[in-house]
Amino acid sequence: MEKAIVLLSGGLDSLVTAAVAATQCEELYFLHVSYGQRTQERELQSFAEISRHYQPVQTKVLDWRWLAEMGGSRLTDASYQPVKSQKQQDFPDTYVPFRNATLLCAAVAWAEVVQANRIYIGAVEEDSSGYPDCRKVFFEAMQKTIETGSGNNPPISIHTPVIDLHKSEIVALGMKLKAPFELSWSCYFATDEACGMCDSCRLRLNAFSRAGFADPIKYSRNDI
Repeated sequence: MEKAIVLLSGGLDSLVTAAVAATQCEELYFLHVSYGQRTQERELQSFAEISRHYQPVQTKVLDWRWLAEMGGSRLTDASYQPVKSQKQQDFPDTYVPFRNATLLCAAVAWAEVVQANRIYIGAVEEDSSGYPDCRKVFFEAMQKTIETGSGNNPPISIHTPVIDLHKSEIVALGMKLKAPFELSWSCYFATDEACGMCDSCRLRLNAFSRAGFADPIKYSRNDI
């Protein structure tokens, strides 16, 4: 039996990843982390609604506000000023330092408890904002960490089904799998209507446009 922990933020990529997992696994466990992001409550709403749609065996929501307390990201700190180092210039100020590594650690811990053998995460390398923890090489390294630093019984594997896809391809795949896009939320900063201006909104709007579909959520501004 394939049993999976699905890391579900409530955004487009994690929604389609959950839809893929639902076609490949008999048991699903949905995991959400609230880490002090500015749209935390809206993302939690999407997580709850998507969970009701897919009916996983169990859901968990972790309160990880310590990530926001660490700082270092405009997603968690409105007054954040990026450090002007060469390394910081390589990726946007919305990067949350080492977030995906901490998410995977939580997923592995739960996988060991419920005897899940798969972990799904909706990371995208092709059309991402250049975050270092969205690259295939990062997940390959984390896979090695799982194999050497956990009980790994049954063997736990990381699955990144959308990592090589462009955003428009992710939308097309979600449409094929009948993913409920109307329940998802991608905006970094707004909670009532998506702003349509942040990197995440613009990537999403472009994706739906190029895929030939209308985005079902509302935007306060849409220049695409």
